Amino acid sequence: MSGKTQFTITVFPGDGIGHEVTPPCITLLNKVAEKVGGFSLDFISFDAGAAYYKETGISLPEDALEHAKKSDATLLACMGMPSIRYPDGREIAPQLELREKLDLFAGVRPVKTLPGLPLPLQDERAKNLDFVLIRESTEGLFAGRNNFTIKGEGADEAAYDTQKISRKGCERLFDFAFDFARRRKLKGYKGKVTCVDKANVLGSFYYMRQIFDEMASNHSDIEADQVYVDAAALQMVSKPWIFDVMVTENMFGDILSDLGLGLMGGMGMAPSADIGENNAVFQPCHGSAPDIIGQGKANPTAMFLSGALMLDWLGGQYDNPAAIEAGQLINTAVENAYASSNILPFELGGTCGTDEITQSIMVELDKL
Repeated sequence: MSGKTQFTITVFPGDGIGHEVTPPCITLLNKVAEKVGGFSLDFISFDAGAAYYKETGISLPEDALEHAKKSDATLLACMGMPSIRYPDGREIAPQLELREKLDLFAGVRPVKTLPGLPLPLQDERAKNLDFVLIRESTEGLFAGRNNFTIKGEGADEAAYDTQKISRKGCERLFDFAFDFARRRKLKGYKGKVTCVDKANVLGSFYYMRQIFDEMASNHSDIEADQVYVDAAALQMVSKPWIFDVMVTENMFGDILSDLGLGLMGGMGMAPSADIGENNAVFQPCHGSAPDIIGQGKANPTAMFLSGALMLDWLGGQYDNPAAIEAGQLINTAVENAYASSNILPFELGGTCGTDEITQSIMVELDKL
C-alpha cells in the first residue's frame, strides 16, 4: 500500500509505569503529526498484561490480538510484574506472544547515545555510538519455551530446552539486516552487517553462519563479517564503535541488547521495534518498574523514541515521507533536550521525572 495518510495504532499501556509513559507519548505523537501534517494517528487502547491476567486469567485478549493484526502498528509500553506469574512460574509476557502470533521475526534494538548523560565508557568515541542490533525474535532457544521437558530420574534427571534455527528464519532475518544496513548506508553509515554466533561450538550456529555467508553474496554492496558471541560481548565493551548492524539469534540478541542498553545509560533511554512482513510492535526496552509506580519518576524517553521508530516504519511501509520526517523531529527534539536543558532521569542519578522530561522535549519540538 502506498501514500497512506491515516494510521490506526493499537496501544497497550500494559503494566506498572506503562500507564505513566503512554499518555505523554500519545500526546507527543499527535503533536508532531499536527506539526508536520500529511498524516493522522488514531489510537485504540486495550488492557493486557500481568494485572489483567490477575483479574481475568487472560494475559492477551483475543480482540486485542485481532486488532493488533489489523492495525497499521502497535505501540506497547511494558508488560509483566515479577509478583504475578503463570502456574509454571513463568512471568506474564504477552509481548512474546505478540512476536510469535504476529510473526515479528526481526527485533530492532538501536544503540545510540544521547548527549549530556553519564556513560560507562570514557573513550570519546563511546559518547557518539550509533549502531543497531537485530535479534531474531521467533526462533532460537526461546522457541522451546513452551516445550520444556525434564527427563530421567535421580542423578540422571536433566532439563531440556530445544533451540530452533531454520533456513526460512535465517534467510528472512539476514535479508532484513542487509536491507536495514543499506538504508543506513544511504544516510552515511558504514554499511556493514556482522553476524554474531557460536559456530565454533554448536552445529545449529554453524548452520546459521553458512546461510549468512550465502545471503551475504546476494548483498555484495554491503560489507559482511562474523564474530563469535563471546568476542562480540568483549568488543561491545572495548570498542563498540566498530559495529554498524549486528544480527544474531534470539537468546544472544536478548543478552547483547541489554549490554547495548548499558552503553546508552540504561533501559529508560532505549527504544525497540519488533517487525514482521505485515505487522510491527514498538516498545521501550524497560519493564514495568514496580518499585517506582505512581511516584512520577518514570523516564518517558525510551517510549518517545519508540514512537519515533514507529513513525519512521509507518512512513517507509506506507510511502508517507511526512511520517518519516515526524519521527526524525522527535529524535532531534529528544537529543536537543538532553544537550541543552540539563535534564537527568532518576535512574541515572538525577532528579527529573516524567513531567519534567516530557516538558523539556515538548519545548524542543516547538523550536523545530
